Amino acid sequence: MSMSNTADYAVRAVVLLGRSFGARVLHADEIARATGTPRNYMAKVLNSLAKAGLVNSARGPAGGFVLSSAPETITLAQVIEIFDQPHHHTRCLLGNGPCCETNPCTAHRTWDSVMLRRREPLLGTRISDLIQV
Repeated sequence: MSMSNTADYAVRAVVLLGRSFGARVLHADEIARATGTPRNYMAKVLNSLAKAGLVNSARGPAGGFVLSSAPETITLAQVIEIFDQPHHHTRCLLGNGPCCETNPCTAHRTWDSVMLRRREPLLGTRISDLIQV
């Protein structure tokens, strides 16, 4: 499964924040350096994560970023889907017409099931799973 660069940077940032959860606050510059992300780009990613409620931020010399909850409670899907929304098909796989739950083609339910199975690893993987030593 491919994901955007932005989602990739977000996962890297959240994993890094997960590793320091409960220990210390991380500055945006520090996160950008550690993840190899341009500083301004990382600031935007972190702000989006904060707006979504996954991280908390504080300004000032003692400020920075922390996860808003324990790494065991945050899934990869929660992080990635802030930047890469799951795509629900609206065009029929069997033709050029519309296709939806209320007017499904014969392939619709099978395709929905395939797309859900594709997301399952993201739904079932927690940030803590990625930082286990």
